[in-house]
Amino acid sequence: MGKLYNIAFKGEVAEGFSVGDVRANFSERFSKPDDVIDQLFSGTAITLARNLQWEQANTAASNLQSLGALVYVLDEQGKVVEIPERRTANDSVGTDSGSAENPGTSTPDQNDNTNPYDLTATAKVRHLTRISDKRVIEAAPETDVRKTRLRYRFDTFMAKGGGSIFLAVTAVFVATFILIGVFTGAFMAQDLYSSAAYKVLAVLAGIAGIVMLSALIAFITTALNQRIVGLKRSRSKVIEDGHTLILGWNEQRIIETLRQLVIANEKEKDACVVVLADKDKQDMDDVLSLRLNDTAKSRIVTRSGDVTTLTDLDMVSLGSCGSVIILASCDDTDSAERKAASDAKAIQTVLATMGNENESDDFGVVVEIFNATHREIVRSSFPDHVITVNTSDILANLMVQASRSIGLSVVYNEILSFDGCQMYFCDAEWGDSTFGEIAYRFPDGVPMGIRNADGTIFMNPSSDQAMAPTDEVLILAEHDSTIEFMDEPVAAPAGHSLSGIRQERRVERELMIGWTVKSPAIIRKFADYIIDGSQIQVLLKSPTDQQVAEISAMNEALDSVEVGLIQKDCLSIEDLLSVKPFEYDNIIILAGTDSGETGVDAARVDAENIVALLLLHRIFSQYPTESGNTKLITEILHSQNDALVARAGTHDVIFS
Repeated sequence: MGKLYNIAFKGEVAEGFSVGDVRANFSERFSKPDDVIDQLFSGTAITLARNLQWEQANTAASNLQSLGALVYVLDEQGKVVEIPERRTANDSVGTDSGSAENPGTSTPDQNDNTNPYDLTATAKVRHLTRISDKRVIEAAPETDVRKTRLRYRFDTFMAKGGGSIFLAVTAVFVATFILIGVFTGAFMAQDLYSSAAYKVLAVLAGIAGIVMLSALIAFITTALNQRIVGLKRSRSKVIEDGHTLILGWNEQRIIETLRQLVIANEKEKDACVVVLADKDKQDMDDVLSLRLNDTAKSRIVTRSGDVTTLTDLDMVSLGSCGSVIILASCDDTDSAERKAASDAKAIQTVLATMGNENESDDFGVVVEIFNATHREIVRSSFPDHVITVNTSDILANLMVQASRSIGLSVVYNEILSFDGCQMYFCDAEWGDSTFGEIAYRFPDGVPMGIRNADGTIFMNPSSDQAMAPTDEVLILAEHDSTIEFMDEPVAAPAGHSLSGIRQERRVERELMIGWTVKSPAIIRKFADYIIDGSQIQVLLKSPTDQQVAEISAMNEALDSVEVGLIQKDCLSIEDLLSVKPFEYDNIIILAGTDSGETGVDAARVDAENIVALLLLHRIFSQYPTESGNTKLITEILHSQNDALVARAGTHDVIFS
């Protein structure tokens, strides 16, 4: 008996054949179930027949190759034997741990020697080994490819939006309606003569039509609701020119800012203010409608987006706006971490804003930044267009100056707000006039200073300072439309002599109720006005360790002024009486908390300040003589509480 050979198959196909074709040929030729065919094309070596004579092995291999299969004839040592007309072959095929005489691991069928095409033995085969050489990737059947392509096209069509869904539902509804007409004779009426099967089919067709019509109605309703929600969350481009753009959201700041802008735009025909913030548009509109009752002639447009993104800035027409206001994202009472994050966001917004070309030469940006170093960096980087402000420093100066002169807060409110007179820059043909002469040539307006061509501003210059042709006058007027420079004086000055009596400076006692981030600045400003030996007392109910340390540090830093801490409750009349408030020259009530908490509740703070004012007013009424020279200065957060504070008996009010 000669050598015996085995036939192995690894699921590979010959050139010119696809895996799908060979699978179909195997299934048709050998009539095997799909699980057997799948095992043959699993990619691992499987023995199809074993212990064949050379002629049998050669014939069987040739027949299998004619089906498109790439098979291997192995000798008793597991080596590949060349077969005539074979297209390709590997040097060897991995086998399992069996011996060379039995390269396969499957048990051969008894009929293997007589019928090499019998694949019943494949039900018992095991994988010989994992191969690492290049394999032919099985292609999906043509029917699967068509299904995948159709599914992809359908998904793409439906992903286009509501219009595609509407067309799809409408098409199904029309098709169902046609089927109803076909099966029911184009109408549904009483049917006494049709068969039961026909009636059942007609009823099912009618139900299908009702279901599809309901789906169509539901889709239309949902689409309309989504459209309405989309309109409320409008992302359309703002088509405005010369509008005021507010970037960022701080509820307290933005309400007061919008109130002033509404007043400023009262004489404008069609003024617009656009707000862009990283906040839901509907939420912004709800807050504005609740807290901003009357917008007069101003239109307020809100958009939701990222204030540092050029795309969103273009959405609100940054290039055509007249001015930009960048709000801080937190209050000055918040933690240092939140204020640092607010400064970082504000600087990013400035960079994004200045990186966009603006059509106006007078384009200006006002940004609120807490850190002094950050303010200087931004100011020096964009000196011509960006103005940085810190409300804490400004308010500290205003409160101290208001305490030095009763009624000064009214003057500041008139000048700094748009309710009344405002400050404008005016240029005209000055001729040979001096600053003192032009002061009487404005029917409505009071010159306050001069701005040179290089941007330098001189407040209250000398009356004999000559006006240059390029100079602009800083003037206080009711409106810019009422400013008119006359050729001749509209009034003649009258001479008045001063009394020559000057008030002598004396040792003072100041009482500051509450503690905020402005407190150190207020104390330092007071120290500049009062003489040596004066006292500044801070009244707190429950001071924190940090507040105690800050007060102690201020006392050590100011040699000429004594800074002390009084631990009392300003909402208790007994505690207030114990400190004898009528013996102080000035009492400043700050809008802050004793505990140093962040995120101050403005309504609660204003309410507590009003209660403290009422208690102090009651004490002063009991000691009218002693309290005759005591001045009350109050800081409030909501401007609508102005009337309440005035009734409480304060001398000056500062809005924070």
